[in-house]
Amino acid sequence: MGDLSTCDSFAQFDKSKLLKLAKLFKYDFDDLDLIDLEGKLEIYYHSCIKYECFTTLKGISEIFCLMVSTGKHRSYPLVYKILKLALILPVATASVERCFSKLKLLKTDLHNKIDDEFLNDALLCYVETKALVKVEN
Repeated sequence: MGDLSTCDSFAQFDKSKLLKLAKLFKYDFDDLDLIDLEGKLEIYYHSCIKYECFTTLKGISEIFCLMVSTGKHRSYPLVYKILKLALILPVATASVERCFSKLKLLKTDLHNKIDDEFLNDALLCYVETKALVKVEN
């Protein structure tokens, strides 16, 4: 999604990347949704490109915000869904990567000998340190 979030304008709206992303979310988009999404992306693009407020947008977040403010999210629910997933994907990926990074710190040779339940508890404490600071003894 890198190019899409740093595009120069709405004219560089990359429908093919959004379709590839939709294929990764099999629980959110079945085969019929994917076919429908392809057509809806095309229609959405052509219905918006003629309006100046859409042609000056930079980035997928601006496209998403303008889609909601103009009410187009109700007319194009599948487009709205894929744009929303494209926006949360970097956040979700970073959170998972941080957890695995902390797991690597915890899972040493000594910790390999302990059971999974204890390791899960230790990882939870390590990942949620800010929340645990607020807990009183």
